[in-house]
Amino acid sequence: MTTPQHPSDDGHHGDGLQALIIGAIGIVFGDIGTSPLYAFQECVGSPHGVAPTRENVLGVLSLIVWSLVMVVTVKYLGFIMRADNRGEGGIFSLLALLPERARTPGRVRFTPVALAVLVGAGLLYGDGIITPAISVLSAVEGIKLVAPSFEHWVVPTTVLILLGLFGIQRRGTGGIGRLFGPVMILWFTVIGGLGLWHLVHNPTVLAAFSPLYGVRFFAHHGWHGFKLLGSVVLCVTGGEALYADMGHFGAKSIRYAWLGFVFPALVLCYLGQGALVLGHPELARTPFFGMVPVGGATIALVALAAPATVIASQALISGVFSLTQQAVRLGYLPRVLIRHTSGSAEGQIYIPSVNWGLAIACIALVLAFKQSSALAAAYGLAVCGTMAITSISYFAVIRETWGWSRGKSWALLLLFLAFDIPFLLANLLKFLDGGYLPVLVGAFFFVMMIVWKMGRTHLGDYFAERSPPLSGFLESLASRVSVRTPGTSVFLASSATGTPPVLFHHVERLRVLQERVVLLTITTEHIPVVPKAGRVKVEDIAPGVYRVIARCGFMETPQVPAMLAQAIEEGLLPIKLDDVTYYLGRETFIAGTKGKMGPWTESLFAFLNRNAHSAPMYFGVPAEKVVELGVQIDL
Repeated sequence: MTTPQHPSDDGHHGDGLQALIIGAIGIVFGDIGTSPLYAFQECVGSPHGVAPTRENVLGVLSLIVWSLVMVVTVKYLGFIMRADNRGEGGIFSLLALLPERARTPGRVRFTPVALAVLVGAGLLYGDGIITPAISVLSAVEGIKLVAPSFEHWVVPTTVLILLGLFGIQRRGTGGIGRLFGPVMILWFTVIGGLGLWHLVHNPTVLAAFSPLYGVRFFAHHGWHGFKLLGSVVLCVTGGEALYADMGHFGAKSIRYAWLGFVFPALVLCYLGQGALVLGHPELARTPFFGMVPVGGATIALVALAAPATVIASQALISGVFSLTQQAVRLGYLPRVLIRHTSGSAEGQIYIPSVNWGLAIACIALVLAFKQSSALAAAYGLAVCGTMAITSISYFAVIRETWGWSRGKSWALLLLFLAFDIPFLLANLLKFLDGGYLPVLVGAFFFVMMIVWKMGRTHLGDYFAERSPPLSGFLESLASRVSVRTPGTSVFLASSATGTPPVLFHHVERLRVLQERVVLLTITTEHIPVVPKAGRVKVEDIAPGVYRVIARCGFMETPQVPAMLAQAIEEGLLPIKLDDVTYYLGRETFIAGTKGKMGPWTESLFAFLNRNAHSAPMYFGVPAEKVVELGVQIDL
């Protein structure tokens, strides 16, 4: 049996562990940390809940406690977070860890596991849109407990808070975590302390640690008890975000924060609410706020709960950033502008287009639904689906990549699915009441990722069929070119071995080439900044033709002119920067019936290709020195 190898302490060198733990508390645990506001209440105080009798309260508490233990502590922290792709977590990391044959058995085919991962990724996008909307909306609605006249201002205030929340994302998750961390530390301290206070006054709820009460609950309530799992799952809805946000803070800081602080505070809070309801059944409708006396203490708790629930949405926003970055790297989404916000943690990123796309979608949901209760039915289905898919994908990794035995792998999978499947089925019962929303969003992203991957594969095949091997092409260059003009041509090449399609197209059509040709390939290293020494490597591969490989760190924005200038200064490249012309390709897709993709899918691929982040802008190429060569293609 093999196990994953981790290059270092989670890949976070410069930030101290204490700072990472504080940041993780402020971002990673916001969603799951605010679930005590509504999870227990939905089970015993809502119209579809159960009566707050002793057996029912202990049964619900047992289900909540063991869900936190098995789903979050055992499944995610104990097993799933061991599967990282260079420190990055999330469902795409599982796909990246699989061998190629387990991902794509054919050029444009997908294995069941790959398709399942794409479905899970799409559902996470759906949850990333819903979570900020419902979190902020419920926070603002809580103020109505203190000031009922505020009701008319709930929606406008929610929109303003969402704009502010998405506006500060450019500071990066590290900066936001330092801002949110102290607030969430105070939150967990308060809810844990309140829970402990009520637990001391009625310690009989400690019996909920026995899973027998959960078993008796199902035996007594039957179908109603199963439906109630749709409310119990609210206590673990932030579990998938722990894994998705692993690249921002590292597995060690997340584990320490959960086991040493967050988990005890959550368990104490839930047990405290149960103890309160056993003594005062009339408070079952508001067990959380009922833990403090009515008056000034209520106002203070609402004032703390409001920012805490706003912060809760941060875990999903950060997770969507990580999800998008990995999708781009794996070739499932078009290139987007990604800004790294930390010099020590490669996973701390900010993606402007995704950020403001989420903002627009969240605000649209708030304006459309106006109340958090209207969005509640849509909440949880996406996460439950992704949790089940994560379990299946992890099974594929431990079998195909790590070589675990069949018996051990199946035993672990069945253990995970014993919780995931009931939660998913219970939430599917809410599909027509709003659960369709994340499914529609997920379907949109699923189609987009499938079409983009297929299109890029077909495009690569198209050029590979028409571009000769580089060695043979260079040998025949003299016979292909009629005239060599003064100056230098620079062709950007994604591969350091093949013939760039734009070079081949240029020579075939024009029969003209400048005296010196540079084939430039840029590679991104997993360090913040690449030292100047050794940054540029130059190889003379043919008369007047040079292969340049330039390295840059993940915190650096690749600037092609600067890289060429360094090679010239070091005497590696005998050209003049003023004489350089950059040649780039631009494909126009016909979307006809002769291609392999079909008109509809090729049209969608063409739209995505047109709106991808442009290569000249990304690589800092001067626009006045760019020549674009167009080619019409029917894929």
